[in-house]
Amino acid sequence: MINKLKTAIEECNYIVFFGGAGVSTESGIPDFRSVDGLYSQKYKYPPETIVSHSFYMSRTEEFYEFYKDKMLFLDAKPNKAHKKLAELEEMGKLKAVVTQNIDGLHQAAGSKEVLELHGSVHRNYCQRCNKFFDLEYIVKSEGVPCCDECGGTVKPDVVLYEEGLDQSILARTVNHIAHADMLIIGGTSLAVYPAAGLIDYFKGKYLVVVNMAPTPRDSHADILINDKIGEVFSKI
Repeated sequence: MINKLKTAIEECNYIVFFGGAGVSTESGIPDFRSVDGLYSQKYKYPPETIVSHSFYMSRTEEFYEFYKDKMLFLDAKPNKAHKKLAELEEMGKLKAVVTQNIDGLHQAAGSKEVLELHGSVHRNYCQRCNKFFDLEYIVKSEGVPCCDECGGTVKPDVVLYEEGLDQSILARTVNHIAHADMLIIGGTSLAVYPAAGLIDYFKGKYLVVVNMAPTPRDSHADILINDKIGEVFSKI
């Protein structure tokens, strides 16, 4: 299947990659839904509740305790998958990376057209005056981060449960997927909607699925590889 994927990539000139948490696990960032994932761990509240808009608004300090402890990975570095995608973009093959991840590793690897469906930990804004703050400011803050100008609460630019996705990002994603001749789905269980529904816009030649566990789209895949995505990409 690796050789089939290599041949298909050589043939295609508008590749789009759609990825999830499994892309970053080889960089040491745990996923959410596997046996050892974040959602399998025990907390005072379910993780899905803690990273919801209503919890953030009502229990901001507890939200930030969890967020800083479990969702920020300052030492994580791009792995073979991130680097190969950046290389394919530089070659003119890959037109966009669509990611559900918030870690910024695709940009760190050199990718330029990265559509972050769920935002990024590297962007943070004061809810009162909208001043921008980087990740370091959040990490170094005690308790709830507050704006150093107006004193307002600083919120990460990440999409929490109960919050909608950025419509401009969605529009760009749909446009790329609709024009792609190859869509590579990698490192995602395709369990989170509306993000997972975006792949329905693909009408191109090759649907590729690279994931450790089965996904709802396996039966539709032209190329299906059940393996670590970094290992697969290191061979193409």
